[in-house]
Amino acid sequence: MKTAQLDNIAARRLFLDRHALSEPPAGPAKGADLLALIERLGFVQLDSINTLARAHDLILFSRRPTYRPKALKLLYERDRALFEHWTHDAAVIPMGYYRHWQLRRERDAARLREKWSAWRRDGFEAQFQPVLDQIREEGPLCSSDVGLDEKRGSGGWWDWHPSKTALEYLWRSGALCVVGRDGFRKRYDLTERVIDAALCHPLDPDERAQIVDWCCAGALDRLGFATPAELAAFWDHVTLEEAKTWCADARARGDLQPMSISCADGKPHQCYARPDVMADPALRVEPTSRLRVLSPFDPALRDRKRAARLFGFDYRIEIFVPEAKRTYGYYVFPILEGDRLVGRVDMKAFRDRDRLQVRALWPEPKVRWGKGRVAAFEAELGRLTRLAGVSSYGFDDGWLRMPRRA
Repeated sequence: MKTAQLDNIAARRLFLDRHALSEPPAGPAKGADLLALIERLGFVQLDSINTLARAHDLILFSRRPTYRPKALKLLYERDRALFEHWTHDAAVIPMGYYRHWQLRRERDAARLREKWSAWRRDGFEAQFQPVLDQIREEGPLCSSDVGLDEKRGSGGWWDWHPSKTALEYLWRSGALCVVGRDGFRKRYDLTERVIDAALCHPLDPDERAQIVDWCCAGALDRLGFATPAELAAFWDHVTLEEAKTWCADARARGDLQPMSISCADGKPHQCYARPDVMADPALRVEPTSRLRVLSPFDPALRDRKRAARLFGFDYRIEIFVPEAKRTYGYYVFPILEGDRLVGRVDMKAFRDRDRLQVRALWPEPKVRWGKGRVAAFEAELGRLTRLAGVSSYGFDDGWLRMPRRA
């Protein structure tokens, strides 16, 4: 099959459409409508940092400005329409996908037992049954409720006490479910009390193959075009070899075609797409010009290499970089306008002052921030105050910086 060619503008449009960032940010954002949005994205990554709002809340708000965090909590904890597990990181995922995560649970059961034992998390396996028995007797528990006689560290995975490690292992491998969070602390319950037993039995070879197919096809549908490595990384379930085999088989069936994408720097990037991709209406729809702030963990930016290729946007989060060595700031938000990333902003909600404060904004190279764009940014700040739980915003002196050299 002949390799199709997709120019950079068309590739951006297709990619933004698949991530619900092409249409104007509007529409209902609770109940079934919110669930439909999450299904469209595939999952929403969870993160605890709250300089403006937590990542999952900003991801949803940037697409539906009527969204409020309570709506996600109700969908997850009351309606049980979502479950929590891992993709490339912790995420909330539509409950309709639960059976597909059996592949991840089975693989995690073997991988984590070996990995965590090698890290000398001494004694965690001995706590499996005591933890299960305690939850069976007392109901859903947080890590602070178990292993009360065990030594605690100062924080981080390296300081997990044995019962905390047991909780995480039993969740990742399927015996426990996370049924909600207190603040940002997970509450664990027995899976048998939460999930239909028909969704929890071990996989047979045919079903395992079906899940690999579902993962690769679902990843491609949400990316628009992808390499085998990008398909494998999307849900982080399947191996690279499985993704390569899937691509080869799909291409042989005529379900995939080779595609050459023009990158932001003009270089070609080879990947795969659906055979009918050139007829996709999204290629001819100019994305909304409304400026909006994105989470650093937005699904459109999760793959930093893809963001650099498509948009010429070189981004990394600097929370683990010593302050003196940061290029921008601790937690800097990308700014999307149309099909371009036009800047990045360091800002923080000071709730004790009832104020969202902009510390610095760096335009991208060759992007001019005149009065019109600054006014559009201020309009976005006004919307963001509602999500951040403050009523005003302000700017540090010298907040609008010179663009960094490309």
